[in-house]
Amino acid sequence: MQRISFVIPCYRSALTIEKVVKEIEDTMPYLPEYDYEIVLVNDSSPDDTFEVISKLALDNEKVLAINLARNFGQHAALMAGFRHTTGDIVVALDDDGQTPADEVGKLIEKLEEGYDVCYAKYDHKKHSCFRNFGSKVNERMTRVMLGKSKELYISSYFAVKRFILNDMLRYENCYPYVIGLVLRTTKNICNVNVNHREREIGTSGYTMKKLLALWMNGFTAFSVVPLRIATYFGLFCAAAGFVYTIVTIIRKIIDNQAPMGYPTLICAVMIIGGVLMMMLGLIGEYIGRMYITMNNAPQYVIKDIVGKGFDETKE
Repeated sequence: MQRISFVIPCYRSALTIEKVVKEIEDTMPYLPEYDYEIVLVNDSSPDDTFEVISKLALDNEKVLAINLARNFGQHAALMAGFRHTTGDIVVALDDDGQTPADEVGKLIEKLEEGYDVCYAKYDHKKHSCFRNFGSKVNERMTRVMLGKSKELYISSYFAVKRFILNDMLRYENCYPYVIGLVLRTTKNICNVNVNHREREIGTSGYTMKKLLALWMNGFTAFSVVPLRIATYFGLFCAAAGFVYTIVTIIRKIIDNQAPMGYPTLICAVMIIGGVLMMMLGLIGEYIGRMYITMNNAPQYVIKDIVGKGFDETKE
């Protein structure tokens, strides 16, 4: 019998995660050909999330609770959960109940048809305007930086086959970006329509700072496109400066009284100086991440693991 592993990163979800787990338990009897396990990863939530998921793990041998030492972010929490799965198919979903666990069969059917990865697609997302804006930026970024097709919809609710996941787990960099790992491993990806529910309790754990950090991971972890953009922009500025210099010389020859344009010169210097500093910062970001990676910074650190079926020899 094949097994489905559900991986759920948890943050401020003490009031919602039990309902999500219950929904999975109620859904799996409709997929009798599959066994299942649930891996819950507490990303150092400030509430009593770990206490709640620990109780779930102690009450149900199919549930494993993992507690990270600090807040490493959703993608690091996913990687921690992925490494503790044993299923032939791994499904990632959210802890707030907005991703419908009772529709997981739709994703599994697509994998059975031969696809390697299936992402849930929402006709209408029930997120806040801030989260929807972040999703649109992330969508555009993955298209430009990672070569994602325009037709493919990316979400946090997806199913992936084991051989794809095994390749993803070879990545041990401390800046994981799951979408990039999927896109660099396979192009055999599809979408399936599911409902997106209203959030019943609380608000999104994503802040502007976390979204910026996530975007920076996407910018730098799997693409050199930002460096190429910097190169092209530098060439454009150099060409524009060269043309402007020729125009200035010609004007001076034709009209000896023509002003040399001191204010214009200052503006040009400030603009080019700002662009150069921005490009240096971008290069510094790449170099800094290389330095941190060379120093073996951890992708995540596990503090506690609770579960009846957990085998410590696998750690």
